[in-house]
Amino acid sequence: MCADTPDYKDTLSLPETDFPMRAGLPKREPGWLARWAEIGVYDRLREKTGRPPFTLHDGPPYANGHLHIGHALNKILKDFIVRSQQMMGKDARYVPGWDCHGLPIEWKIEEQYRAKGLDKDKVDVVDFRQECRRFAEGWIDIQREEFQRLGITGNWADPYLTMDYHAEAVIAQEFLKFLMNGTLYQGSKPVMWSPVEKTALAEAEVEYHDHQSHTIWVKFPVTRVLDFRAVKRGQITDELQRQQDQKSDFSGAQVVIWTTTPWTIPQNRAVCFGPAIAYGLYEVTGTPDESWAEVGDTYLLADALAEDVMRNARLEPSMYSRLRDVTPEELGSLTCAHPLRGVENGNGEWDYDVPLLPGDHVTDDAGTGFVHTAPSHGDDDYQIGLKFGLQMTYNVLEDGSYRADLPLFGGAVITKPNGKEGDANRRVIDKLVEVDALIARGKLKHSYPHSWRSKAPLIYRNTPQWFAAIDARLDDGMDSYGETIRQRALTSIDQLVKWTPQTGRNRLYSMIESRPDWVLSRQRAWGVPLTCFVKKGAKPDDSDFLLRDPAVNQRIVDAFEQEGADAWYKEGAKERFLGNDYNPDDYDQVFDVLDVWFDSGSTHAFVLRDRADGSEDGIADLYLEGTDQHRGWFHSSMLQACGTIGRAPYRGVLTHGFTLDEKGNKMSKSLGNTVAPEDVTKQYGADILRLWVAQSDYTADLRIGPEILKGVADSYRRLRNTMRFMLGNLAGFTDAERVDPAEMPELERWVLHRLAELDETVRQGFDAYDFQGVFQALFNFATVDLSSFYFDIRKDALYCDGPDSLRRKSARTVLDILFHRLTTWLAPILVFTMEEVWLERFPGDDSSVHLVDIPETPANWRDEALAAKWAGVRQVRRVVTAALEIQRRDKVIGASLEAAPVVHVRDAEVLAALKTVDFADICITSAIQLTGDPSPNEAFRLPEVDGVGVVFEKAEGQKCQRCWKILPDVGAHAHAATCSRCNDALG
Repeated sequence: MCADTPDYKDTLSLPETDFPMRAGLPKREPGWLARWAEIGVYDRLREKTGRPPFTLHDGPPYANGHLHIGHALNKILKDFIVRSQQMMGKDARYVPGWDCHGLPIEWKIEEQYRAKGLDKDKVDVVDFRQECRRFAEGWIDIQREEFQRLGITGNWADPYLTMDYHAEAVIAQEFLKFLMNGTLYQGSKPVMWSPVEKTALAEAEVEYHDHQSHTIWVKFPVTRVLDFRAVKRGQITDELQRQQDQKSDFSGAQVVIWTTTPWTIPQNRAVCFGPAIAYGLYEVTGTPDESWAEVGDTYLLADALAEDVMRNARLEPSMYSRLRDVTPEELGSLTCAHPLRGVENGNGEWDYDVPLLPGDHVTDDAGTGFVHTAPSHGDDDYQIGLKFGLQMTYNVLEDGSYRADLPLFGGAVITKPNGKEGDANRRVIDKLVEVDALIARGKLKHSYPHSWRSKAPLIYRNTPQWFAAIDARLDDGMDSYGETIRQRALTSIDQLVKWTPQTGRNRLYSMIESRPDWVLSRQRAWGVPLTCFVKKGAKPDDSDFLLRDPAVNQRIVDAFEQEGADAWYKEGAKERFLGNDYNPDDYDQVFDVLDVWFDSGSTHAFVLRDRADGSEDGIADLYLEGTDQHRGWFHSSMLQACGTIGRAPYRGVLTHGFTLDEKGNKMSKSLGNTVAPEDVTKQYGADILRLWVAQSDYTADLRIGPEILKGVADSYRRLRNTMRFMLGNLAGFTDAERVDPAEMPELERWVLHRLAELDETVRQGFDAYDFQGVFQALFNFATVDLSSFYFDIRKDALYCDGPDSLRRKSARTVLDILFHRLTTWLAPILVFTMEEVWLERFPGDDSSVHLVDIPETPANWRDEALAAKWAGVRQVRRVVTAALEIQRRDKVIGASLEAAPVVHVRDAEVLAALKTVDFADICITSAIQLTGDPSPNEAFRLPEVDGVGVVFEKAEGQKCQRCWKILPDVGAHAHAATCSRCNDALG
């Protein structure tokens, strides 16, 4: 610019805003949190009347540690839903909660006791429970602050806790409904048992890890062979039996079983075979020195597994032969001896017959085709035991050791207190070797159940437990969806619940369809007790075994309301609850505690039903947790509610995947690949973590790590730049400038059309919980439709047009409309940033974007014909901008305003459309020539845009020193070195 050329910069309407490009979220976000608490945003939203309710019921996290990234994912998703439903006109309530009882907390207190050399069993149980309560309270305060730091809205001042007195009273009350409706029973059956924690575990408390087990192939000698034809005719006599045994092919034969739990052999009561499996009788004809097999031995084996068994016995194919087929009828006629029968110092413990029994659970996939059956230590075994009347054994104590008086193995330990293997397997194997009962032994690495807390391997152990019978007929008048808990649950799954994603339905349905009765009892101290009494001397099948008295029940519930569940353990509790109607000496008080999944499964009653901010009908609109909760909270809540209210406690279930590192590996502290929410908020801010959730497909497993977060931060910066442009160009905007859409230029009306489309996309997406789809649509709109197209075009009008220009006023009106929609559409996701954007325009003590709704969008903004026209305009523009980019790259021009290209358009309809708009303005050139002439060879083309060619020409004229367009009339006006438009704007 020459010295005498005027500087018109101060005459431009340049953007004005204090909104910084650098967000500084880690430092600034806590201030917004404090402000929301100060002005009471959550409570003020509850004051909005006449809105339909929406209740997302919080699945309670466990109060025993800092949050991990999975917690953050879960709570952020919940927050997206609560905020979006609120801003779409609902009364979206969210009561956060915590699971407070159970083994993890009790285990921590026990660890503290052990560190001090104290014995937990010598501490008063109420004092111990109070220690557990204080521990949970401490972590609740920590986690509450960590959740709030993520921008999670909710009733944080009054969350629900499963250890609140009212909650404990309701949990007991819900349990007593099972007592009164007849589904509660005491049974002795094998359950998953932790020898380390000395308690039964629910399926949801079990995880599977690789484990190395002993494997043994054990011989069960055939001792008796019934003539099944004679049995049918009733002609068996002692003499006939003796003759049958002598002449049978099975005389001296041995049934071979395979097991990975040698410690269960002393509890064997039968051997099962598969009726559909092909079996054979095999004879050993030769042996190497290292084999335990002997020439002449005959083994009964499944044909499909015989070669594998013989190989493990170190026998080559030439060392054995198959004698003949063996039918299922023949197998069913055999009786074996226990391999320890007659063992020295056995005291006759194993001197009993072992029958061969048919079992549909037997396969020929692995093993021998015969399954060693110990009814006290496996579910299939137990079912076989019930069917055929097999005797249960009680050899294994709660700490995983054999009873002291068990011959040969008394005191042997299956699992040590530190979770390591004890000596039980070795002692059993050694004894079997000694009595020549093995043909092979080995080790196998396989997936095996472990406690999710102690990480120690579990066992199946027969022990008296309390169960809810899920197939018992309920005479409670709530049979709309079935007469049993299982029927009601399966009907609810199919008829009452919307599943997101739909695969969640199949998973829970199959689990409930095949699950056994619910084990309710735990042999621990920190929890809600099973508030029931049993009559001394009565048997579980007796009608008066359990005391069922509404007055007793009410006294228990009333006491829990006042004192919490500790009332059950206080001196004189039995007398207090039984009252004057029963002799306390006639009853035993049950001191087992409820499975914590019963606690959390009951939350619908004391949260949804009982709280003023619960649900009007006691049913949640949505439960949302990770996929593991199909066997956890979704599952237990379904069973519990079907037993007490006759249906599912939720209308919708949403499940999300797990969090992995950037390479798709499971996160582990030992691998150093964990990502802590606290670290992300310190480095980037919580909005970046929230944006990561919004950009991810939560229905699958989600990856996160440093590089991924960098990419998220880059997306955030681009979006922030869009918001900054709007704020800068809305400075000073008032309603006096507002232009009716009907009077706006086409470009503005096209933006309104896109907003109408997006409004539908956003609302449908929020309702479908498709936050990835919503954000992707908004991000593309903001960065492509707005920043790269509309804003790019309209910068000239916004900066250079006069204040009264219709074009400028229309653009600012559209920017205002954009502002209100983008901020509210994005507010559920970027809670802090959209508040910052909002307050930049509307500062004030009570101002907050989170107090407003998404604006309704007029239907008449939709204009499909206009949209189609502008789709064609944008296609041609793409070719022009691409052609100019080459000229800029080759340094022919420095900016697109130096160009005045000739655009050849074959399609007459598109050409006509282009002539109705200021296409030079749209292409950001100083001039443009449109023609239907065929494109010359030198014309620039894009392969994907057919029929358009661009020939570059430089703009003619001088550069306007105000708007920088190169036009022929520059310098011909009153204001020096300006074009006509700028001269008029200067007045």
